[in-house]
Amino acid sequence: MENQIREKRKTKGLLQEDLAKKCKVSRQTINAIENNKYDPSLFLAFRLAAALDTTVDELFKPADALIESIMR
Repeated sequence: MENQIREKRKTKGLLQEDLAKKCKVSRQTINAIENNKYDPSLFLAFRLAAALDTTVDELFKPADALIESIMR
């Protein structure tokens, strides 16, 4: 799963710490999500989208390999 969190966060001028506070998680959690080391729960994905004024669909895109495996 690829995500656009870092790009959206930087566009809004937010630090990882700022986004973490808005979403009530640790900065380390935001870092792990941005670096594709952790997939957030659906609840957290919606919190992230709300904090970044976007949609879950805009934040998270399946990787090409995942799409190919689903389509087989």
